[in-house]
Amino acid sequence: MRAALMILLGLVIGVIGTANVMNALAARNPMPKAVMETMGYHVGELKNAIKARQCDPVKVQHHLARLESTASDITPVFGIDEKAFTDDAAQLQERLHQAVQAAPASCAAVAAAIKPVGETCKSCHQQYR
Repeated sequence: MRAALMILLGLVIGVIGTANVMNALAARNPMPKAVMETMGYHVGELKNAIKARQCDPVKVQHHLARLESTASDITPVFGIDEKAFTDDAAQLQERLHQAVQAAPASCAAVAAAIKPVGETCKSCHQQYR
């Protein structure tokens, strides 16, 4: 009986210790995920506006500007010092800058403006995700 109790106590302590270690590892750097979630939100809002055919130029410009601003955080936040990664991040920033400068006023123009952005995101995700 005493051995079974000690084994059970050891298992409980092990589970609690493992949970604490896993939580510490998961919380080590939340920024990369936060940057991607933020960008995903703004891209999703633009896609929803296109689907609903309600592309208010002010809202579209807001989401494009937030995407451009957030994209500038990719290289420092991820800390990947590979030329291919930094080139992809720079290309994304450039395409977002072009989209902001285009100031699309119709849903067709918004779709055309974010298409190259989506292609850049897709190529980076295929390589680094």
